[in-house]
Amino acid sequence: MSDVSLMVNGKRVSGAAEDRTLLVHFLRENLGLTGTHVGCDTSQCGACVVHVDGKAVKSCSMLAVQASGSTVVTIEGLANGADLHPVQAAFKEHHGLQCGFCTPGMIMTATDMISRHPEGLDEATVRAELEGNICRCTGYHNIVKAILAASKTMSKVAKGKAKQAA
Repeated sequence: MSDVSLMVNGKRVSGAAEDRTLLVHFLRENLGLTGTHVGCDTSQCGACVVHVDGKAVKSCSMLAVQASGSTVVTIEGLANGADLHPVQAAFKEHHGLQCGFCTPGMIMTATDMISRHPEGLDEATVRAELEGNICRCTGYHNIVKAILAASKTMSKVAKGKAKQAA
C-alpha cells in the first residue's frame, strides 16, 4: 500500500491505495467520484479522461501513485456550482450525448482540446482529436457541433478578457 495525495477538483485529498490501483479506480472507489467512467481498461475508449496537471489523461492508463502530488480535475469539478462549464452547456444545448456513458470523457477531452487551441477549432481538428474517444450511440455529429460551439464561446470570452486587460 502507498499513500496517494492529490488536489482533486480544488480539494486536497489523500488515501491509501495498492501500488497497482489505477487512477480511475482511486477516483471512483476511494473518492466516490463516479463521473469518470471505466469503459475498457485498455486506454481505447476515452470514457475515463480526466485532467492531470492541466492535461487530458486516460485515467485507466495511469496508476494512482503516479498521480500523487498532482492536480486532478474530473467531470465533477468543471461546473461552477449550478453554472455549467461552457463545454457542458454546449453539450446540453446541442444534444451532444445520447446514453451519456462517454459524455464525461468527451467533455474532458473537449475542454483540453479547446485550451490547446484558444484561437478556435475547425471540424477536421475536432474529429481528429476525438479519435481516442468512442461513442457507441451517436454518429459524433452533435458532439462535434457542441465542441465547435463551446470553442467559439470560449474564444470570444478569451478575446473579451484580452481587450479588458489591454
